Amino acid sequence: MDARRGTEPTATKPTTTMQRKSDRELVATRTIDGPARIVFEAFTTPELFKRWWLPKSFGLTLLSCEMDVRVGGRYRLKIRHGASEPMDFFGRYIEVTPHSRIVWTNEEGGEDGAVTTATLEEKDGKTLLVMHDLYPSKDALDAAIASGSTGCMPETLEQLDELVVSLRALR
Repeated sequence: MDARRGTEPTATKPTTTMQRKSDRELVATRTIDGPARIVFEAFTTPELFKRWWLPKSFGLTLLSCEMDVRVGGRYRLKIRHGASEPMDFFGRYIEVTPHSRIVWTNEEGGEDGAVTTATLEEKDGKTLLVMHDLYPSKDALDAAIASGSTGCMPETLEQLDELVVSLRALR
């Protein structure tokens, strides 16, 4: 109990922080309520990835998800918004270190594609997830922000957290 206020402390819900670190860098950070091995599994297993990657409120559908998560491996996602034509998102994995780091390219934008680094640091059964996007130019990051594509990350990582909690409960 907090004697100064006369109330019990309340638990705070985890949040995602988004920060533009430079002209070319955008970083999302969230503590996920589960071990790094489960978070890593959610990033690398197509059946799990499909359950959290797209923010539900955006009305997107993940039509297909191919992932060969190893250095030099490739991924391809086919996504549809409403009745529009499907869009392909694809790239390759540059680094894969189980339970701690994944680095991939985002090649659908051509030369304007970002390189994403996801780091996982486990402490006391929770995982600090830091997702760092490095864009090739200030204009490329500005365009991504203007398109709204970067705004979905808080909801996406909340969905990841919910999935990890549900998987942890089953194990």
